[in-house]
Amino acid sequence: MSPAGETGTSSTPPRANAPAHGASKIESTPNSRGASVVSENISVLGAKVKKVRPWIQRDIEQVKECKADAMLQALLQRASSTPETKQPELLQKCLKAVLPVCNGQASTALVKSSDVETALNEYVRPGAENKFYGPFIRATNIALGCLEEIKVDGMRAAVPAVDMICQQNDMPMHQNHQTAKSIRKPDLVILPLNSACTPFQDEKGKQKDDAMDDEKRKKQRKAHMDTNATAKPKNLPWKDILACIEFKRKTPGRAKGINPPPPSYAVIDHVPTKPEYLPVDHLKAQDPAPGPSQTPAAQPASNTALLSSSLTAAQPSKGGSSSKRKATVTLESAAKKSKMDPDDTDDDLDVTVQTGLYAAEMFASNLGVNYLLNLIVIDDVMWIWYYDRQGIIQCSGINFIQDLPRFMVLLYALQRFDLYDWGRNKDFLLVQVEGKQCHEFKIKDAELEEVDLLLHTSHDERVTHYGLQGRATNVVPVTSEALAKKYGNFQDGMVAKIFWGEASRTSEPEILDKVEEIAKVHPTVQGHIPKLLWHHTFTNPTSAIREALGVPEPTKGSRVLYILIFPKLHSITELDGRVLFDVWRQCILCHLTLWKEGVYHRDVSPGNLMWYWKDGKRIGVLNDYDLSSLANVQGPQGNERTGTVPFMALDLLTEEGQRGEVKHLYRHDLESFMWCFAWISLRYKEGVLLQRGLRPFDEWANLDAVACGEKKFVFQAHRKVPARLHKDPLMWEFVVDCFDVLDTYAFNRRKQLLRLARRADQPTNSEESESNIDDFLQSFKNTEGWAALSKPPREPS
Repeated sequence: MSPAGETGTSSTPPRANAPAHGASKIESTPNSRGASVVSENISVLGAKVKKVRPWIQRDIEQVKECKADAMLQALLQRASSTPETKQPELLQKCLKAVLPVCNGQASTALVKSSDVETALNEYVRPGAENKFYGPFIRATNIALGCLEEIKVDGMRAAVPAVDMICQQNDMPMHQNHQTAKSIRKPDLVILPLNSACTPFQDEKGKQKDDAMDDEKRKKQRKAHMDTNATAKPKNLPWKDILACIEFKRKTPGRAKGINPPPPSYAVIDHVPTKPEYLPVDHLKAQDPAPGPSQTPAAQPASNTALLSSSLTAAQPSKGGSSSKRKATVTLESAAKKSKMDPDDTDDDLDVTVQTGLYAAEMFASNLGVNYLLNLIVIDDVMWIWYYDRQGIIQCSGINFIQDLPRFMVLLYALQRFDLYDWGRNKDFLLVQVEGKQCHEFKIKDAELEEVDLLLHTSHDERVTHYGLQGRATNVVPVTSEALAKKYGNFQDGMVAKIFWGEASRTSEPEILDKVEEIAKVHPTVQGHIPKLLWHHTFTNPTSAIREALGVPEPTKGSRVLYILIFPKLHSITELDGRVLFDVWRQCILCHLTLWKEGVYHRDVSPGNLMWYWKDGKRIGVLNDYDLSSLANVQGPQGNERTGTVPFMALDLLTEEGQRGEVKHLYRHDLESFMWCFAWISLRYKEGVLLQRGLRPFDEWANLDAVACGEKKFVFQAHRKVPARLHKDPLMWEFVVDCFDVLDTYAFNRRKQLLRLARRADQPTNSEESESNIDDFLQSFKNTEGWAALSKPPREPS
């Protein structure tokens, strides 16, 4: 668990899922999604568009695809009162049911559907992008008013507690991510009616009316539609946003209109749009951010029928990934002029990246979100984008002017979503404690009968994740009467680690069970591992929607949500000098014993090196085992690269290493310990992070794996940092010693491999003996720096 003080947003930019081209075998986990870089740079990535953009874009480039009807079927299934309802019959019933709304033949006491056509005729006129907003909002909200009255057998009624409404935004929205603040500006949003009304009400109007009946609610909705739905609100909170809608206008569209609505609508087969799937156009910014290289193409949906949810998916496109297709049109962003720092604006971003950033904000603002939806609209075509921690799915385009019934069915389904259907986690109940937002979680427990958790999600020490996919680890201070009764009170309290682990991996609780067994007989491990107090695994894998949509390999990288409770620990970055060395050394010895006993940590980074007080001494703790593996489990596990880029061994930061062709050995983890020591000792002084410009390695967190490896290779070979940077003489001497050892070892290994390569009958041996392991560690112990720093540190009296 990463300390809030340094990491800010504890997430590394996701890496490419590169195939092993021509590789005879996979030696280690070949992927890298979701591994967390422990770097204060990541808090900047949470706010600065030019920093975070490459990682959001890379996730989006790996988008999977499905047909529009398959997506509509899946959404209808979630809004169904009978989940076993067969598809595609339900879709066809709903398409027929919404025709009166499409054809202007439905009305209520407050709205009439003929006004939808009026709004759409205004929408298709030529003009700038922001001219789209008002007509689209009016058409959507009028339709929702009419659709609320439509009844379809097998479908739930609309949800008054949500009462979704389309609202103009086009205003900056702010959110704090540890020490940084992000600024985003979505065009339109979908949110609950009460949330939409709040920015326009005075203090008296903000008082909640629990006695509001249905008729009064509808009148309030109509009043908001007429006066404020097309106005710009101030300070909309991200936690209330259900979906964002981002618009773009084709370049010729400013002077040329869109084809108007047809005279009438009927149920027809879905007509593919051009482009059918929305491509990710690479930006042509004058000063592009350093970022990852192009990723492999994502695979299109397969032609297989659905295997679950009683759905029948439409046949997918036989084209390649949307990331490889070129746009058939040039898109022009509206001139969203603002006074914001240019680095903090989304103006020059591709629309897919913009909406990805909005999704990252929505994920960060709500705890344990299961999934999210956003909409992208280009002229008269709409794409639905689905985000969860396994990845992203977009459906084929829907021409909502010519094929209005499908747009109406989308609204019909979403109108029947409760907050859980929108992806909110129903197990975490939002509560107010002493005026601060917290989340309450209670669950039956076989041993304790009931476990109560109060998650202090507004606490300054909460560490949130910023990104789209991967483990998305959140670390939150927590209190619990049940756990306090069992364990007593801990001096520094407890924390909850909440993350989306890969379903195919050996779970962290299982790893920790094995680690506890080892600790019972090895003093180097006992007391040097985290104490797992309690844990729970949720049973909603992300693969389910992919099975419903016919996405290929739906279970590959499937994730489930975990919550683990630990006593709180301190970060190693708070230490310096001999004290830092002593805690770091304890972690190395713990790691060594675990490796020999068959527990491979594989993610050594500063955020995973912790400590606590015991009997007046600092005890080092090797933390975080969610990317670890066990020796007795054969074959590569999971779909996630094991490691954190700035601290990974150089062998693993090559193209071969990123493809999984380099076996992850003990020496790679020990090398990571050396990079951690250099990182901490050169970037911190007396436990305080140095200012930007006074510390090295900032760019390492912003580069892809191979580029970072090249930078680290140069540093290892030359071991030079600018003279003005902080260098404690004793610490610097040890850093030089460490990289002398690494450089010498790498040189000798290359010579050995060259000799073996000349002898075809001698296969290259990538295995390690226990003697190899001990000898490699002893090489560092033999340095003068190790001896000097090994003198007992002075502990405070």
